Amino acid sequence: QVQLVESGGGSVQAGGSLRLSCAASGRIFRINTMYWYRQAPGKQRELVAGITSGGSTNYADSAKGRFIISRDNAKNTVYLQMDSLKPEDTAVYYCKIAYIGMDYWGKGTLVTVSS
Repeated sequence: QVQLVESGGGSVQAGGSLRLSCAASGRIFRINTMYWYRQAPGKQRELVAGITSGGSTNYADSAKGRFIISRDNAKNTVYLQMDSLKPEDTAVYYCKIAYIGMDYWGKGTLVTVSS
């Protein structure tokens, strides 16, 4: 069974930074793409960023220039460095992997950005 555990959320003021981590554990041989999603109150969950095992990345327009996704393949861990945070970044952040035909999600970590 695959488990994902996020950490690093918290409360910051606008302009601040946070670094999220998500560690995957269980019967994992190799993870292809790892993702960060977020869900703000009253809104649908949206993709923030993704990174392949080779290091190719993609970002939502709202994250470009402010967030950086990275990963440590040896640790099956994905990170999200978030800088210049805005109140509209307030959301629960989830990591996701697709592994052997199934999607696995973490339980999420809350990020609150105050103005």
